[in-house]
Amino acid sequence: MVHPSVGENYLWPVITENTIKPEEAEDDAHLREALKRCSVSTYLAAREFRKTRSFDHLPTIVHGVIERSVDRELRGKMRMPSAELRLAEDLGLDSLSLMEVVMLAEDILRITIDNEELRQLRTLGDVTRFMERKVALVS
Repeated sequence: MVHPSVGENYLWPVITENTIKPEEAEDDAHLREALKRCSVSTYLAAREFRKTRSFDHLPTIVHGVIERSVDRELRGKMRMPSAELRLAEDLGLDSLSLMEVVMLAEDILRITIDNEELRQLRTLGDVTRFMERKVALVS
């Protein structure tokens, strides 16, 4: 059974303990903590991705994880995101912010990303396609 709870200005679903196994509850708690500054849709997409490994959830996860690192005044650009949005120029992400995005993506998607691979990522579309390729290698 799922109940809503309020946190970080979002309604978060609360999963009652009798609906999932203890190891799933621990994984879900870790996912919630990792994504606590992201939207509920990001958390739900990440949870479904972990269950199904479906690429359909990747754009929501990538957008949510990146949006978390974007300054508030620039987040409006993420409401109707274009694949051409530039990470540095349009979204104001510096190398430290991009590294935080990568570390979170590694944790959520259970992949590893080499620092050298980051140099090619310039746009939101680049990141989404890159994550799809990385997940495909692990699946």
